[in-house]
Amino acid sequence: MRKIYVLGSINMDLVISAPYMPKSGETLSGQDFFLNPGGKGANQAVACSKQDVPTFLIGNIGKDIFGNNLLSSLHKYNVDTTYVNKLDTTSGIAMIIIANGDNRIILDGGANQKVDFDQIEDALSKANENDIFITQLENNLDAVIKGLELAKEKGLVTIFNPASATNLKKAIYRNVDYLIVNESECEILTGIKPTNEDNALRAYQYLKKYGLKSLIITLGKRGSMCFKNKDFYRIKAHKVEAVDTTAAGDTFVGAFASQLLKGIELKDALSYASVTSALTCLKKGAQQAIPTAKEVKQYLNKQK
Repeated sequence: MRKIYVLGSINMDLVISAPYMPKSGETLSGQDFFLNPGGKGANQAVACSKQDVPTFLIGNIGKDIFGNNLLSSLHKYNVDTTYVNKLDTTSGIAMIIIANGDNRIILDGGANQKVDFDQIEDALSKANENDIFITQLENNLDAVIKGLELAKEKGLVTIFNPASATNLKKAIYRNVDYLIVNESECEILTGIKPTNEDNALRAYQYLKKYGLKSLIITLGKRGSMCFKNKDFYRIKAHKVEAVDTTAAGDTFVGAFASQLLKGIELKDALSYASVTSALTCLKKGAQQAIPTAKEVKQYLNKQK
């Protein structure tokens, strides 16, 4: 059976709602504070697992109360944590402000910044050709680079979601099959803002020179675009009354990967990811907000 391996961050989210985003030096009264298991790696792993595919997470937590809660949440959603190590440091945290359905996030990586290459090698030693490897940029960069290199050497399909985005050495792209970015990440990586299809194509052509196979740009309420060689797909967004967008991007990545693993055609996998991402916005939180395969199916049946 094919599997998904996610190398990524595991954070405890500290979430509070506000009437609007505070200005510099401003103090606001918030409400609805809660703790929420998150982290891009953990969220993407949960999104995969909730679509009924075998999912392994590679990462670290601290030996603290947050670490125990984070591990319990992953087990709740059937994510295999064999390759999650518990270290003598603090777990990663994310401070999240929610206002008018949008959010702002500040990270402290903690244990996420100490992923060991031997840890990745151990996990991928069990992988088979055409399994899927997903990673982001919330772990130490050397681990991400080596993880992508090793995954490609072993014949895995690689998905790279470079958030939080930063300038990267171009050699990384030759080990990436699917690069998934939002508009701001695309601009940071290429210097090109994908305001329309022509600009998005220019961004793809720029990255393709360095070996990138496919580029997927998520555009929020405007859907998404995908470039793969000469193929182009424009996927419409599903309109919902957004309550919380915190895990929407991570859900897109995980849901997309789950469909690729199941052998679904690229355009249909993108459409499924778009629906699943939109449904995530209907609930507060991260992992608990991500819909299951059954819930997505029920929604799609109602749309017929």
